[in-house]
Amino acid sequence: MLLVQISDIHCGPMLHKENLQIAIDEINEISPDVVLVTGDLTENGIMKEFEMAKKELSALKVKKMIYVSGNHDYRSTGYLLFKDYFPFSQETVIDDVSITVLSSARPDRDDGEVGNRQNVWLEDTLKKHADKIRIVAIHHHVVPVPDTGADQITVIDAGDVLRSLVKAKANLVLCGHRHRPWRWRFEDMQVVHAGSVSSQKLRGFFCNSYNVISIEDNKIDSCLKIVGGNYVNFDEITKRKEILRASDI
Repeated sequence: MLLVQISDIHCGPMLHKENLQIAIDEINEISPDVVLVTGDLTENGIMKEFEMAKKELSALKVKKMIYVSGNHDYRSTGYLLFKDYFPFSQETVIDDVSITVLSSARPDRDDGEVGNRQNVWLEDTLKKHADKIRIVAIHHHVVPVPDTGADQITVIDAGDVLRSLVKAKANLVLCGHRHRPWRWRFEDMQVVHAGSVSSQKLRGFFCNSYNVISIEDNKIDSCLKIVGGNYVNFDEITKRKEILRASDI
């Protein structure tokens, strides 16, 4: 399976439309099996921005789209609009891969919360797919990300979520939210953070980017693709924080 993770599009005043269109063209060229959007499709959760996001993403030629809501999508009662514009299922199974979506966004809050009921459901769902590669997608980061300053907007029950993920043996957790690509490893689990594919709000020298993940023979390989630039291995990102300067494209 070839999976592309894009995140933090931020349709609205912060959108870098040209970079989003470049990214969509690049993704169509590699023809992934799944495109997973890990939240913040809009800037303010208003109808005009949802319409813009739907129009832009309709250019993706992909077999399966999976959407996760973000905190910006839930602003301005956007939580009432999200499912109308981007219907999604919390549980998707494709061949030997299961993809489970956790909802962490809450109306008009920047921090995230999963909650005990959803944690119990997560454990039961992952155990049901114990014979598959288990991917979990969530907008908020469950582990702090380097180079993002003081962190007060993580998942407030992150410890409980991590316990459920490890207990149920998730293989890969995909997060967005912080506009900073990174990867952590916990036991046999990878936690991969996406940068922003098209927001003008970036951190330091970092560029717009998205993640490309291949799954073959029970092995997961993840790398970062700079929009309009090179592929970068996550091993290089975690070694050298300036790897994504514009001069490195």
